[in-house]
Amino acid sequence: MKNIPLFLTLLFSTLGFSQESLKQDTLKTVTVEGNRKGIKKSIKGAANTTLVTSKELLKAACCNLAESFETNPSIDVNFSDALTGTKQIKMLGLTSPYIMITEENIPSVRGASQAYGLSFTPGTWVESIQITKGAGSVVNGYESISGQINTELIKPLGDIPFFLNAYGDTGSRFEINTHFNKKVSDKWSTSLFVHGNTRVSKNDMNDDGFMDNPLGKQLNIANRWQYYDPESGWVSFLNVRYMNDEKQTGQLEFDPDRDRLTTNYWGSEINTERLDFTSKIGYVFKDMPYQSIGFQNAFTTHNQESYFGLNQYDIKQQSYYSNLIFNSIISNTMHKFATGLNFSYDKYAEFVNSNDVSRIDNSVGAFFEYTYDDNDKFSYILGGRMDYHNRLGAFFTPRLHVKYNPGDKSVIRFSAGRGKRAANIFAENQNLFASSRTFSVLDTNGKIYGLDPEIAWNYGLSFTQNFMLFGMKADSTIDFYRTDFQNQAVVDVMNSPQEVLFYNLDGKSYANSLQMDFNLEIIKHLNLRTAYKYYDISTDYLSGSYQRPLQAKHRFFGNLEFETHIKEKGQQWKFDYTWNWLGKQQLPNTRSNAVADSFPEFSPTFSLMNAQITRTFSSTFEVYVGGENIGNYTQDQAVLGADNPFGSTFDTSIVYAPVFGAMYYAGLRFKIK
Repeated sequence: MKNIPLFLTLLFSTLGFSQESLKQDTLKTVTVEGNRKGIKKSIKGAANTTLVTSKELLKAACCNLAESFETNPSIDVNFSDALTGTKQIKMLGLTSPYIMITEENIPSVRGASQAYGLSFTPGTWVESIQITKGAGSVVNGYESISGQINTELIKPLGDIPFFLNAYGDTGSRFEINTHFNKKVSDKWSTSLFVHGNTRVSKNDMNDDGFMDNPLGKQLNIANRWQYYDPESGWVSFLNVRYMNDEKQTGQLEFDPDRDRLTTNYWGSEINTERLDFTSKIGYVFKDMPYQSIGFQNAFTTHNQESYFGLNQYDIKQQSYYSNLIFNSIISNTMHKFATGLNFSYDKYAEFVNSNDVSRIDNSVGAFFEYTYDDNDKFSYILGGRMDYHNRLGAFFTPRLHVKYNPGDKSVIRFSAGRGKRAANIFAENQNLFASSRTFSVLDTNGKIYGLDPEIAWNYGLSFTQNFMLFGMKADSTIDFYRTDFQNQAVVDVMNSPQEVLFYNLDGKSYANSLQMDFNLEIIKHLNLRTAYKYYDISTDYLSGSYQRPLQAKHRFFGNLEFETHIKEKGQQWKFDYTWNWLGKQQLPNTRSNAVADSFPEFSPTFSLMNAQITRTFSSTFEVYVGGENIGNYTQDQAVLGADNPFGSTFDTSIVYAPVFGAMYYAGLRFKIK
């Protein structure tokens, strides 16, 4: 019990909190905030994990989790369609359904929430984000294929009594976030998070008659309780969250009270109500401090009612997830292991127009993960899990991470693993409902909408070198990952612009991702971050083999940040600039349409620029102003068939660039410490 920070780390890790986040919490009391890096990448861990701190999240208008990756080269951010303003993320060239997205290591964005779930976590609630490329840990499940994104929320134990963030932009979007925190006793602390946002005006900057962003409003409330008793070895978290989100989009003249599900004007409404309850209970054995047990539970009800023109889509998902984890050592701390059992249950009430495609999924699994670490140069994590799923059957999932340090400032990593998942083809492709395309599932013998489960192997190799350049700190990383699909639920928009086909892969589908990073501290407080990414992603469709649609083969990224010295009262200036260049993208097939309603085979190249200036007046008050897409680049034609939205060529899903032009914003942050 002499090392209280170590004991705290053991308590929290028992419940599945990330080691990177715990180290950040432990160091908060001794580290000057202004000197902390926004993005950290250790050369010690076996997995290729990047830690995005709360400092990085303040560098852009990241009002929710989907908007929190603009300054991170590991994640690609794109718009999913021309109407909803929803941002879609990709890792290793694959969309978010292939990424395991967790909140404090409990699966969060999955099933019914795949399309919009990232927008349901306000950015100010987030303490840190861990991004792991490639195969994830078997402790968290079997679905991860391209990587894992884990979000750590602010803990009641370390939060301040009050926080306020107010935000507004030229797109008529306004937000307010308030955090209240109270230490109830020497062992109990609680936080109340309240978030509200609204967009109040219709904008049509490209004059196509359709709103560029939806009208909407969201209310999001969370109450967190934390119990911490280092003397007894017990720690627990209880969380309750309620969220209500409403969106309206479509033609400027559309009035939902008058025009809903008619051909008067084209419009859409997406209304979502969600309730979450999670609990974590952990115990560290006092006489055996490296042995612990944790129990995670989560219940979610997610109800979305929506329509897109004449297409109706309603989905309600009720889920229960439970995970029991036991951690210990074998002989000494060089040999650690985690083992346990988990169970998941998902009940879907899903209706596509008049078709009832409801189902119940459940699975039970057991896992074992062994970690060897010589505390010097070599470590590896070898894990496996056995699961039985009522639709996927019985299957085994192996995962491996290996790390070797050839020197004090370099690291080589290798990973390999298998992932398996049920593709929720309608929930994951809701953007296609806002088109005239007919939906056809060509296979009928599978157990998930007639399709078979998706199965893929992911392999990765990376090398990182830290060094000094002109007397300043620098680092360079190169990594290569390959994903091979044994089976895939193919979403085919290459066959015809009037239909989307779903079928099992017949042929090859793979994704190769190469990324090269170079980061340099140019002078003190002036940092440069750069990256080049190359994607070779191909799928065999019925009409031939094509690059993955709406995925740039080449991307460049650059970020400059500068901070002045902190004065006595905490006064400081912060400047941030981000530049992205995207190469040409394969576009869905529109060749059979009239020329006015068709796209070329590939999109043009373009670049985007974002910038922000923050003025900190004291340790408790700051204001910020910024702009996104300040070069004002927009896609020439975002809505095909805009003049006849109920015609055969209407399509809002082919979006390769911003629809909304330059957007400027301002906000303030106030704290009571």
